[in-house]
Amino acid sequence: MTTIGRPEKPVDRTVPARAKLADFLRSRKAAAGLTYEQMAKLPQTKQAPSKATLERAAAGTTVPSWDTVETFVFMTVTKDEELSGRLRTVLHRSRDLWIQARRATRAPYYVHKAPDPTLISSRADLSRDLRRQHVWAGYPTPGEMARMSGPGELPVSTTRRIIAGLALPVDPRQTVAFLKACYVLHHADLEAWLHAAGRVDKYDTQWCRAHQFMARQISAERAKTSPGNSSSTAVLHLAREGEQLAA
Repeated sequence: MTTIGRPEKPVDRTVPARAKLADFLRSRKAAAGLTYEQMAKLPQTKQAPSKATLERAAAGTTVPSWDTVETFVFMTVTKDEELSGRLRTVLHRSRDLWIQARRATRAPYYVHKAPDPTLISSRADLSRDLRRQHVWAGYPTPGEMARMSGPGELPVSTTRRIIAGLALPVDPRQTVAFLKACYVLHHADLEAWLHAAGRVDKYDTQWCRAHQFMARQISAERAKTSPGNSSSTAVLHLAREGEQLAA
């Protein structure tokens, strides 16, 4: 479909990461051959963003909500993406660009990289690095984090206390929920955090079980991608270490 719309203002390049997200969204709109007005009128499973919201999302002046970015992507899916199954890759790319834009506009200037959970050796370290991960994720609000989690997993009041450094997650389930809401999504990354939390808590039984479960998840994932290749020695060693300390 070829359409003609009024020329857009240039992308605001004051914040490079924000501009990259805007460029990405505009390129998708151009590939789909749609105007913002047409996009706003497309049938959606949920309420579509307005024309003005879509324009702002691709202007580079602000960071749109993730819901807006995700809907923008679905509105501009091409035939090639439908046939090749590339949509999941596109969504991952859009989420990464969105997180980078949020981080660039919200994180303190001294935050240059994600925290390394292997360096955690105390409850104070764990609290600090959970807060740093929250910063690295672009400061998602407690409400956003609660919506990303299962029912009751991450109450807003509890999340506020964790972010403020006044509390730690109460158990492995809440720890994983907090981390996933801070966009730690891969099992291997979550496993490193669980191992750190378990180490801090002297390998209480609940942490050992959670860590072992995550290790099995990693093993299953690797078995799918590399038939005949078992999970890494390091992961199995960590699981055994937890079992021994919990005994």
